[in-house]
Amino acid sequence: MMKKAILFSLISLLSAAPSWADQALAKSKNCMVCHAVDKKLVGPAYKDVASKYATQKDAVTHLAEKITKGSRGTWGPVPMPPNASVSAEEAKKLASWILAQK
Repeated sequence: MMKKAILFSLISLLSAAPSWADQALAKSKNCMVCHAVDKKLVGPAYKDVASKYATQKDAVTHLAEKITKGSRGTWGPVPMPPNASVSAEEAKKLASWILAQK
């Protein structure tokens, strides 16, 4: 019984690891200064972003571009500045993680 509990715990941790890794990337690139997963800060909550773009086919590409180039007027008057420290690959990884927040 104890082995099953340990195995279940390990499986749970491993399945959550990608989510932690991507949130860690968001923190390391200073995204979490203006955004949170579940509440609006300066920018929208990631759950709200995921909801808004849930049906858009090219959402990952679209959001990745907004991350690297910035955006204006999508969520109100406060613009999102471009994040020059994020590579194109990292932007796609972040966009995919953001879209998975529900």
